[in-house]
Amino acid sequence: MPGTAAARDLLAQQIERFLERLRAERRASQRTVETYGRDLRALHAFAAEHGFPLDACALDLLALRRFLATFVGKNGAATIARKVAALRAFYRDLVQRGALRENPAASLRLPKVSKPLPKFVSVADASEVIEAPAHDAARDQALAVRDQALLELLYGAGVRVSELCGLDLDRLELPSRMARVLGKGSKERLVPFGEPCARALERYLALRPSLCNPRSGAQHPSALFLGRWGSRLTPRQVQNVVRRYGMLGTGRPDLHPHALRHSCATHLLDAGADLRGIQELLGHSSLSTTQRYTHVSVDRLLEIYAGAHPLARTPRR
Repeated sequence: MPGTAAARDLLAQQIERFLERLRAERRASQRTVETYGRDLRALHAFAAEHGFPLDACALDLLALRRFLATFVGKNGAATIARKVAALRAFYRDLVQRGALRENPAASLRLPKVSKPLPKFVSVADASEVIEAPAHDAARDQALAVRDQALLELLYGAGVRVSELCGLDLDRLELPSRMARVLGKGSKERLVPFGEPCARALERYLALRPSLCNPRSGAQHPSALFLGRWGSRLTPRQVQNVVRRYGMLGTGRPDLHPHALRHSCATHLLDAGADLRGIQELLGHSSLSTTQRYTHVSVDRLLEIYAGAHPLARTPRR
């Protein structure tokens, strides 16, 4: 009977219920839900193909290890670690709901993943990138002014590109030079920005009405940053802006919005800012994430020492 096979496939139902709870109760980002869904549906396909029970409660540690083994040699450590994280979260949810007494995925070992140091630009290069729109003769004036304002905010406040694109007009407090951004996990935080950024935003706001649909005059009513036709600016469009002025300002065609965020944190740390303060500014949930910037600063210090200290350049007898 058609209904019998569907009833036996508890695993698909368990996965979908877990993903729904991620969305509704835990307010996980859409990207997290999609990534976990992809990894857990791969588990379902593996179980179906190899004759394992289509019930998460009937899959033991050995079955989960066999599933992960299919990715060894084909995928990197980071991809396998992500799949382990998805399995752990899925089974932890089953335990919390009383469907299981013990979490078999808790015994899965995470492969060691090497984290590359954040990429950043120098203070001089950051200034060149931010000033580049003012010298871009090929750019429409309203777009050039908008571009300079968003570059100022990316570097000056260290916001994520998603936070920048999601920023609304009523979340901007120009007199106090603060903005309320919505970060990961829908957590709102206040970020400060400097006087140059405030002036750039004022210039942009004066020209913002010109960014609208040329036929209907339609314009997004609340978004701070708009595209040429009045719609909310997308992360891809911001990436293109940063790439454009990375090339014009410093000759770097690979500059990414996140590099400006990293540069903000690195330059604050170099200037003596407190790690906790930088953590609050960037919206990091863990201080260990912010501490990665100390390695960047130490590496820069060693480079400066190697290039400037006489004992570093001259062989000792």
